Amino acid sequence: MAGTVSIPDNAFEKRLSLSEEQWEDLSLIAGRTVKNLCDRDETGTSLLVFPDSLDNYGDKIGDNTIIDIQDNAISSGNLMGFVGCRETKLRIHSRFDLEENDYFMHYLLEKVFSVNMFDLKYNTNSESVFDFVLFLFPYFLKRALSQGLYKEYVTYHRNDNRVRGVIEVSRHIRLNIPFTGNVAYVTREHTSDNNLMELIRHTIEYIRSKEFGAVILSYDEETKANISLVVEATPTYEKNERTKIISKNLRSKIHPYYSEYDPLRKLCIQILRQEEIKYGNDDDTVYGILFDGAWLWEEYLNTILSGLGFKHPENKLSRGAIHLFTPKRGPRYPDFYNDSMVLDAKYKRYAESGITGIGREDLAQVISYMYIKQLPIGGFLVPGGDSVQKLSETLHGYGGTMFLLNLPIPQNAVSYEDFCGQMSIAEKEFVQLVK
Repeated sequence: MAGTVSIPDNAFEKRLSLSEEQWEDLSLIAGRTVKNLCDRDETGTSLLVFPDSLDNYGDKIGDNTIIDIQDNAISSGNLMGFVGCRETKLRIHSRFDLEENDYFMHYLLEKVFSVNMFDLKYNTNSESVFDFVLFLFPYFLKRALSQGLYKEYVTYHRNDNRVRGVIEVSRHIRLNIPFTGNVAYVTREHTSDNNLMELIRHTIEYIRSKEFGAVILSYDEETKANISLVVEATPTYEKNERTKIISKNLRSKIHPYYSEYDPLRKLCIQILRQEEIKYGNDDDTVYGILFDGAWLWEEYLNTILSGLGFKHPENKLSRGAIHLFTPKRGPRYPDFYNDSMVLDAKYKRYAESGITGIGREDLAQVISYMYIKQLPIGGFLVPGGDSVQKLSETLHGYGGTMFLLNLPIPQNAVSYEDFCGQMSIAEKEFVQLVK
């Protein structure tokens, strides 16, 4: 085994002493865009990246690289998580986490995906990525079923006495001579018992067989209801057909109406192929799960701000946009806004540089939102710093106030519970300052 390589996100030319084998393994992903690597997922590579809408999210995740390598130095971006390249495991932890734990990343994941990872929260080795994806299943199942049970036309070749299709003469002669009362016929039905729903059912049964499976599948009443719905919709489920069902779902054939089923499809395939991926012999296998830090930070803030009346526009669904021109042209999607302010979530080092260190493009963006919406206040919400602080400046011209508010990330927590407790205290002060 080549071992595990650990680096923080947003590292710049971090010099590492790695073996020639490790450098060679990591070269499989170095300099390649996320979109390019994920396209290989259709042909067998198992790499999950969140958000799954690579081209719709504001930072264009698909155009970014996971790492870049130059002169025995590695640079990383906003992506964090685990990637396996042949025999080398790459762990990218949040720069706000100590190297030996992933408390901040796990905390964000629990808040955003509404999951409880139990013992996984203390396990930061690269194998835990394969177990963690199990905990994401109820979240993505809920998103998919919000669009209804997936249905498609399926062709059945039946042989019974209830003819309701076109008779297949040659098959009928082969199966029913001498005549026993059955007729061989073919029928085409619009049904939820199809290859995709069978894939989801196989995933449910696989999770049910795991240590925490029963708890995951009964996380809340909605999850239990969703599981029952899938089980009832797949009466032809056969455990020994798992390999065949996986192969039939490797390429997406999902109708655009059921857009939320495609992320679920990819998640199911990775869950069901865990052992094959971990112990396979494909020299070019790239697998893992990655999260964009900027997206996670924004979605985490939404769990805090949604209760304060802030709108959180969704670019992917074209919902909640503000418009630069009339009548309703030039849509833009601020991170958060209400009737008095517009807020921008930034996963950057602005807590260290202060409000005067905010980048020109970030400042211009928020000021333009303030102008279009005629709002007197604009703010930046950032992680880091020693304590919760709100720094303000007054704008020239039309006036208005610009502020920077930081949320400190605990660095002295003795356990994950201690980390969560300290975060809860900081969040309350953070919310009060937003108010």
